[in-house]
Amino acid sequence: MRKILLLLGLFPAATGFAQKKANPQKFAATITEEDLRTHLFILAGPEMEGRETATEGQRKAAAYIEDQFKKLGLLPGNQGAYQMSFPVYRDSILGGTIKVNETSFSINKDFLPNARMTRNGDYYFSEFVFAGHGIVDGNRDDYNGLNVKGKAVVILDDKPADYTTQQKGAMAPSGLYGKYQKAVEKGAAALLVVSGGFPRTNVPALGNMYVNLYSAEQNAALYSISAAVAEKLIGSDWAAIASKATSTASPAKLYKANLLLQLNKQVQALESTNVLGYVEGSDKKDEWLVVTAHYDHLGKRGNVIYYGADDDGSGTVGVIEMAEAFAKAKAAGNGPRRNVLFMAVSGEEKGLWGSAWYGDNPAVPLEKTTANLNIDMIGRVDTERKSADTLSYVYVVGDDKLSTELKPLSEAANKKYTKLTLDYKFNDPNDQNRIYFRSDHYNFARKGVPVIFYYDGMLKADYHMPTDTPDKINYSLLKKRAQLVFYTAWEMANREQMMKRDLEIPTMTR
Repeated sequence: MRKILLLLGLFPAATGFAQKKANPQKFAATITEEDLRTHLFILAGPEMEGRETATEGQRKAAAYIEDQFKKLGLLPGNQGAYQMSFPVYRDSILGGTIKVNETSFSINKDFLPNARMTRNGDYYFSEFVFAGHGIVDGNRDDYNGLNVKGKAVVILDDKPADYTTQQKGAMAPSGLYGKYQKAVEKGAAALLVVSGGFPRTNVPALGNMYVNLYSAEQNAALYSISAAVAEKLIGSDWAAIASKATSTASPAKLYKANLLLQLNKQVQALESTNVLGYVEGSDKKDEWLVVTAHYDHLGKRGNVIYYGADDDGSGTVGVIEMAEAFAKAKAAGNGPRRNVLFMAVSGEEKGLWGSAWYGDNPAVPLEKTTANLNIDMIGRVDTERKSADTLSYVYVVGDDKLSTELKPLSEAANKKYTKLTLDYKFNDPNDQNRIYFRSDHYNFARKGVPVIFYYDGMLKADYHMPTDTPDKINYSLLKKRAQLVFYTAWEMANREQMMKRDLEIPTMTR
């Protein structure tokens, strides 16, 4: 066997073995600051209108990326097409009412339905359960002793002063959706949350977008209601409950009342797309490496554009430049042994929609996908990094999961070529930001595909703000980070074996 391999090495044009020995540096050098800047000022420019999923701006961005892939000579990555579509839905509220013992309340003035969670039609209840703040965790259950299956549940917003938790955000036990999830788990048919801010003005006519129109089980209805509605429901007990709502827990209780919840809405069917193109491999054409970044952002709020230059225009232009480097290597006779699929996904900002669709409907076999390298924000410097000698860095996430071969390969490529500081703080299982679960690599990881995620950190001033503009990008650092991903991809695409899958798949826990 050894003699055969030596003999094969004499014929580099005919074998993948010699391709593995090609020097990738001249191809990495095609990833330039000038090209990155040119692409980014277009993708994060005003014409793209913030690239919100299922909007005209997103479609313009998809067309631009597809055009770049075609110009580079990439092959279409989705069964002969460069785009992979997935369905998106949005609700338009036409009207609704809440009636308590024949007293009617008005939408926006007295209550507001969650358009996504609440179905069309009428709900009639003869009783309901008041469950305090609706908080459930390991130390507390505001539903203790109550059966709420099939019932309407009324709870208070926020949390009392006597409740503490380290968890934050809407999915925390004291957050809106954390409370909603617990109500659903306990079988509630509707959840009414007593909230401030009524009457509501300037309420959008359209609800939030979503993708899961069809589901095995229907959602419980979700409403925000005013104190006036709560007082009508609860009666004479309301004054005492309201007076101590911010200080301590309120006891749960079953109340009798005729309650009608009525909603009339229209479901709009929309569409979004991922953009896919690939460089064909040589002797391992049945195996794949997938490189991803999300090209969508937040769109417009009125006339204000959320440009999303770093998030994630930077990753997207990095993918385009890496595709060019591999395409030029292929044209020079030094193409990858495995196919390398470059995919710009949409719907990430909405909830990883595009990558989730791909994970469930893959264009290439996941069992034949050696790894996914995902990029989300690589053009700026984390505002928490103060020391100048640590600014040449990138956060690396996931290389200690799924495969024991990820970290050694990643570190070797960096040590040999780019010499960035690889920061692993978001690899901590106790990371409160839960970064590992928050970008598109997760939808490969949940399927068992080894992943590495590249990230520059939370930019406090500009993150998800209109001020995330292309003039603020550090293009020298963006180039160096993109080249690191390219070198890592080069090694993965040309090594003899696919990456091992010898570690357990991490599970998402709340």
